[in-house]
Amino acid sequence: MVALDEGWADPARRYGSARRSRLLLDQAREQAAALVGCRPDEISFPSSGTAAVHAGVLGVRHARARVGSHVVVSAAEHSSVLAAAAHPSGAAVGTPRGTPARAGSPRTDPADHVTRVPVDASGRVHLDGFVRALRDDTALACLQSANHEVGTRQPVAEAAAACRDAGVPLLVDAAQSLGWERPAEGWSLVTASAHKWGGPAGVGLLAVRTGTRWRSPWPEDERGGGRAPGYENVPGVVAAVTALEAVRASAAHDAARDSALIDRVRRVVAETVPDVEVLGDAVERLPHIATFTCLYADGESLVAELDREGFAVSSGSSCSASSLRPSHVLVAMGASTSGSVRVSLPRDADEADVERFLEVLPSVVARVRALLGAEGL
Repeated sequence: MVALDEGWADPARRYGSARRSRLLLDQAREQAAALVGCRPDEISFPSSGTAAVHAGVLGVRHARARVGSHVVVSAAEHSSVLAAAAHPSGAAVGTPRGTPARAGSPRTDPADHVTRVPVDASGRVHLDGFVRALRDDTALACLQSANHEVGTRQPVAEAAAACRDAGVPLLVDAAQSLGWERPAEGWSLVTASAHKWGGPAGVGLLAVRTGTRWRSPWPEDERGGGRAPGYENVPGVVAAVTALEAVRASAAHDAARDSALIDRVRRVVAETVPDVEVLGDAVERLPHIATFTCLYADGESLVAELDREGFAVSSGSSCSASSLRPSHVLVAMGASTSGSVRVSLPRDADEADVERFLEVLPSVVARVRALLGAEGL
């Protein structure tokens, strides 16, 4: 309520209510910096996690245009990272095709613009391949802290060390993990989204280490050093950082509880549902995510039937679930995509919720298979 009452004014102005709003914003930035592990002046708050990724990727590509246009990513990155890495212009977003490029600008449509490094069957990037992909003309490398669809943790510290040796900045998409822990050391940029840890939608986080070359790819703006152009949502930022502090305070307890529940989901699903494959690393994973695929069933029907039972799950790609497109993550892992179910435990999930889910799931899968004429296969 204090943020709503005191944070309504434009923090860029100098009148009294604006100064109070600025104080709230600065305090939130200091709190966020302590939770991320960086300096307050390295933190910005874009309008979403996607906006943070786009600003981070395109800003580094713009600043390092003379180095080259090559970007290294894992094949299992979030779609926002893949889209920003593949964008035809890291130097001037929106520049019409045919516009003469400045000397040193990235090539418009290079055939080898992005290297997607394969992942293994658990969704973890092949570290050797990631390191080998770094080149003299690599402007940026991107690696998520943990996979958003199957929960597998990535070798961020090792990748960061390799990037440091190669002189390449590393962007870490920490959207799924920041509510649990700080990112591993060695990163150059970190991005996240408040709604992932229970904060309000419409608030992202971008941290850019001092010394990392970054230049705004957008029209020059006086706010946020160009990293988060526009009018800061001060009440939203305060709420987001407050929520992050709260979940971090109980992270150890919640992680132990959720991990035990997800272990049970993984075990019981494999035991009670025929023709199912449980995905992701069984140990090196986030504590709250379980994903499995059911042969002879389709994800849309499973989502609808589980919704009728009171369970909100997703299928397809977690970053484009509204279209139910096949998951590029599961494709990269070599897993079946037709009957995927992704379970993400909310912070208030308890054992009774999980037990009821496990009780109804076998009958739901059987019902969907029967509807599709696959019963008994």
